[in-house]
Amino acid sequence: TPRAVDRVKELAQQDSILRIGVKKKGCSGLQYSLDYVKEKQKLDEEVVQDGARVLIESKALFTILGSEMDFVTDKLRSQFVFHNPNVKESCGCGESFMV
Repeated sequence: TPRAVDRVKELAQQDSILRIGVKKKGCSGLQYSLDYVKEKQKLDEEVVQDGARVLIESKALFTILGSEMDFVTDKLRSQFVFHNPNVKESCGCGESFMV
């Protein structure tokens, strides 16, 4: 989304690249991981949209394929949120998911 693009561009000014992955965690089995890295790793997939650059771990690629990333701010926090059409089930708190 445009908000996610703007936030990724802000982070890039700090010489960091946002790297998106998926790890085994939580009640439903999988959880998104977001890390800041200095450079692309060998098998990372690079995605550029409207000048914003993110990296996707190769092992997470098929899990998040077709997802939309947003950046939302409410009264208590600001965070990246994923709208993933591949999710079949998620836990009650929304922290983990299953595909």
